[in-house]
Amino acid sequence: MKFQLYKPHPWHGISIGKNCPESVTAYIEIVPTDTVKYEIDKESGYRKVDRPQKFSNIVPALYGFIPQTYCGKEIAEYSAKQSGKTVLKGDGDPLDICVLSEHAITSGDIILEVVPIGGLRMIDKGEADDKIIAVFKQDEIYGKYKDISDCPEAIINRLKHYFLTYKNMPGQEKKDIEITHVYNKAEAQQVILKSITDYHTLLKSN
Repeated sequence: MKFQLYKPHPWHGISIGKNCPESVTAYIEIVPTDTVKYEIDKESGYRKVDRPQKFSNIVPALYGFIPQTYCGKEIAEYSAKQSGKTVLKGDGDPLDICVLSEHAITSGDIILEVVPIGGLRMIDKGEADDKIIAVFKQDEIYGKYKDISDCPEAIINRLKHYFLTYKNMPGQEKKDIEITHVYNKAEAQQVILKSITDYHTLLKSN
């Protein structure tokens, strides 16, 4: 029986999936019931507390990243081309992903096979910070969605509201974060492929 002696790094040691970009692996960092925001420590691979969820902001989906991806030059250039905005660079993190599921998954630090159906083109202080929207492949409800057009507008609005406000103080509206587009499955797949190219470039540079 083959097994690994040590736990693989969630960013570098977990496969993106054999059927990428039609389906991908999602590593989940936080779930809707979390009262603090967790994220991966890039050096050790362990989840760490990034910050408390300051107010009533609750992430409306499972949230994490796609392993072996990176938001660098390719993502920035594609974001600028598609949005017509000035995008200085990618945000320097793995590609973020939101996963829709009817099931109450109560903890992060897990992996799921998911199907990307679209995404949010987000620009944060001039950096490309795309959010891929996907469905849990085995989900009886959301698993039937094939494209972002199948997804109720209310769900998209909840995701947009969260990402536009989760860093805000009361009475404050941040002008340096914007979502320029909600894009479809085909474009989400292009974003994923470009983030893989950026990841390979990152590896070569280190």
